Amino acid sequence: MILHHKGINIFYTDNGTGVPVVLLHGFLENSTMWDAFIPVLSKNNRMICIDLLGHGQTDCLGYIHSMELMADIVKAVLDHLKISQTIIIGHSMGGYVALAFAEKNPKDVIGLCLMNSTATADSSERKKNRDRAINAVKQNYKTFVRIAVVNLFRPKNRRIFTKQIKFIKEEALKMPVQGIVAALEGMKIRKDREQLFKNSTSEKLMIISKKDPVLDFKSLIKQTKNSNIKVVEFPDGHMSHIENEALFLHTIVHFIEKI
Repeated sequence: MILHHKGINIFYTDNGTGVPVVLLHGFLENSTMWDAFIPVLSKNNRMICIDLLGHGQTDCLGYIHSMELMADIVKAVLDHLKISQTIIIGHSMGGYVALAFAEKNPKDVIGLCLMNSTATADSSERKKNRDRAINAVKQNYKTFVRIAVVNLFRPKNRRIFTKQIKFIKEEALKMPVQGIVAALEGMKIRKDREQLFKNSTSEKLMIISKKDPVLDFKSLIKQTKNSNIKVVEFPDGHMSHIENEALFLHTIVHFIEKI
């Protein structure tokens, strides 16, 4: 479905009834990443999947897509659907957006899951890497996309999930260059929300992968110390919904059921 907001089109899907659950995809992904799980999850819940700014079928809105701006898009969809309280599950960049949403709308969030994501801001080294990525995109976005997608997977899984990797690349290559750059710029300037996540009164879960090539396992575990954040450890890479599909679905179903 399409929502017209601030002069742009926002794409979302809405399936099932029950407690609403919002699923937010990561960088270079779109709402199709959740397709395999919707038939099961929508049996007992209302599942809302949203294409974030510059991704999938949602248009760009300016040249920097901050996490706050993306969170405003999520809020616009939920207001349109008259949903006031929801569980949010965010993969990678989607987790950053989920935290920005929770900061702006704390009473709206009853459950928050960071999936292969982090509550901390980019380090100075990470920011430099974002700038390098932005330059690479401007020089040859196709090469950037092909390399970036493969690098999300654990090395040994890159040969196993060739079909899925091909599909993700094809979807990512449909993105406008502006959308790729705007997301990188937005992630680079995002706030540290570690304390916000720890202090949130909602149910909280972090899905952390031991062989994640993007995020450091030990530093993610450290974020959950002295908190009531539930942690589930997966054995593989950044794309746990593909690399550990059955385990991911089981974990999400269990998390949603408790709320």
